[in-house]
Amino acid sequence: MKIRFLLIMLFCSLGSLSTAQTTEQLWNDANTAYINGQYADAVRGYEAILNQGMESAKLYLNLGNAYYKQGLIGKAILEYNRALRLSPSDTEARYNLSIAHAYVQDKIDVVPTFFLKRWVHALQSSCSGSGWAIWSVLFFAVAIGCIILYLLAEGLSWRKGGFYGAIGAILLFAFSFASAARSKRMALHPQTAIVMSNAAPVKSSPDSGSKDIFVLHEGTQVTVRDSLGDYREIMIADGNQGWIQASAIEMID
Repeated sequence: MKIRFLLIMLFCSLGSLSTAQTTEQLWNDANTAYINGQYADAVRGYEAILNQGMESAKLYLNLGNAYYKQGLIGKAILEYNRALRLSPSDTEARYNLSIAHAYVQDKIDVVPTFFLKRWVHALQSSCSGSGWAIWSVLFFAVAIGCIILYLLAEGLSWRKGGFYGAIGAILLFAFSFASAARSKRMALHPQTAIVMSNAAPVKSSPDSGSKDIFVLHEGTQVTVRDSLGDYREIMIADGNQGWIQASAIEMID
């Protein structure tokens, strides 16, 4: 039994090592193909890594760059957004995304929102869900420490520091916890998608015979609100909404 167990463990270890080597080779080959201008081969290499169940912000960034070099703007924007989902502070991905957006045909005016709401959303988007979860644990620990200080300290100044520190830490904990919950909710129930078709009609109802309200083009970002059969109800940044074929868009998450 011991020999059989050791053999199983050995085969599992060799299998894991083989997978790691294959992934590394795919990564190196894809990067080499990109450097040599073989962008289609680079895409195949990066996607092969994704098919192994692995992902990273750098992987999505490189894949987006390879798509961009082929003129596939919608695909590039999709992958840049996926990179930012994993690493919201990635300045290279954000810059490349802004460059790709310049080639999007649809120029949509964003509905103005209250500045405080914009600031909160920007702050929440500056960190990943796991990052906010770590911050919430840290702030909770600080709050507990401040409460203990308030209860046990003898000096008045120390008690005041513990009291106000606890209030501040609790508020920061609440914000970071809410931000982590928002990120998890968005991951479990994705709503943002990118138009992949060169021209995708948006209809008044989810059937092919309904009236076309407007047309969206490759690279435009939409928010998916509902689904029915082969259609998705979407809304764009200016508040207009309608139904679009599911095959015309691809979810970011």
